[in-house]
Amino acid sequence: MKFLEKLGFAKEELLPDFAENGTVKNCIKWVKGYKIKPGLVIQHRSSKALPLTQETTGYMIKTMRLYEQTGLAKKMMMWEVSNQRPDGAFIAVDMIPYTFDTAQVIRGYLSLIDEMPELMGNLKRACDYVASKIAPNGEVLHDSYETWKFPDGSMLSEYGNLYCLPPLLQAGKKLKEPKYVEAARRSMDYYRKFPDLVEFKPNMSMISHYLGYMMEALMEMGEVELAKKGLAQAEAIQKADGSIPAYPGANWVCSTGLAQLSIAWYMLGHNAPADKAMAYLETIQNKSGGFYGSYGQGAQYFPDKEISWAVKFFLDAHYLRTQKGK
Repeated sequence: MKFLEKLGFAKEELLPDFAENGTVKNCIKWVKGYKIKPGLVIQHRSSKALPLTQETTGYMIKTMRLYEQTGLAKKMMMWEVSNQRPDGAFIAVDMIPYTFDTAQVIRGYLSLIDEMPELMGNLKRACDYVASKIAPNGEVLHDSYETWKFPDGSMLSEYGNLYCLPPLLQAGKKLKEPKYVEAARRSMDYYRKFPDLVEFKPNMSMISHYLGYMMEALMEMGEVELAKKGLAQAEAIQKADGSIPAYPGANWVCSTGLAQLSIAWYMLGHNAPADKAMAYLETIQNKSGGFYGSYGQGAQYFPDKEISWAVKFFLDAHYLRTQKGK
């Protein structure tokens, strides 16, 4: 127990000044509704909420650090450590290791490695795994894409793999490990060649959630001009109330995608569409503090489930909103 107290697990941590926002406070409260036990799936107290996975816990750790919830972040981190495979990988809900999921846990490791240097071996094993899954031509490889598929057989865009590259690049720079940097840049070179890379397509394969992954990744990788092209397509169909269709032609919105596109716009310094999207998100937040995956007529993306990644990306976007102009 004393060990846990040293890590801050038993301490209720105050929110920083930039979190003095009702929507934000409710989001943090929602995240704290998760019950975290090593070796088990993290379950939320609400039956409406999907459980945190190894992937979503990984990048939620970084968000909790931004909001100075260090005790909770470390508790999540120790849960990740307890589930990491010997080869460094992390599994998805189908119990198969995924390159994408492992890369998101790297984000969590990086956010805590200075405070918890004992995680260095875990971080390196995760990076070794992701780097090993980048083919000589730069393509990001997966053992399976089953969790990316829809019932009709269609699939989320493999371009979403761009979101694997920034944490590997950042880890390479942090650890002074050239092979991680080279792998990330080689992969960026591979994806940059596709003429439709940043095309906001009118179908579920490029739902705004995945476009958002890509736009944030491109900004993190320094591919600003590519990001501008993708973001311009989203801005062109943004409505007066700040909402953006889940994909061109859709009559519903993806909450996560709105937040993620806002992140990329804030990173770009193009604040107006981001502010509008964030204002819209504040109007659709559930009383619980969470967000359903989608809202509106014909909504197809977890329309009746509160998803942790919507909360995570809203909090990330709010953090950037508070930093603009500084």
